[in-house]
Amino acid sequence: MTSPDATERNGGCFCGAVRYRASAPPLVVAHCHCTMCRRISGAPLVTWAVFAAGAFAFTQGTPTELRSSPQAVRTYCARCGTPLTFVGNERPQMIDVTVGSMDRPEDFAPAVHVWTSSRIPWLRCDDGLPRYRTAFGEDPES
Repeated sequence: MTSPDATERNGGCFCGAVRYRASAPPLVVAHCHCTMCRRISGAPLVTWAVFAAGAFAFTQGTPTELRSSPQAVRTYCARCGTPLTFVGNERPQMIDVTVGSMDRPEDFAPAVHVWTSSRIPWLRCDDGLPRYRTAFGEDPES
């Protein structure tokens, strides 16, 4: 496994209609346990790599936007449904990209768990990573 500083930071949707590239290393990689991420993905958590928005671009196709809440816009492939990105109103200078949609997800090991207050009780992640009940850096678990 290589580090998140690896040069390959490309990805896209399942069917190949939408592709993207990040031209810088991620700022952080996080497991999110929030209800919206679970519902939008159909998974018990979503792992996100957070990039500076200026270092990210779609290189093929145009994803569909979904205002998932008054605070955020998500993108996904309208053809196959793959969730791709998240941009929050409070931090428009950053874009979260689903690690599962990356060509080399193994290069993006998570460093933290966020929104653990919404974690599904049967999901146990004994990985020793820091945990926050809400957003990254806020309300750490004791």
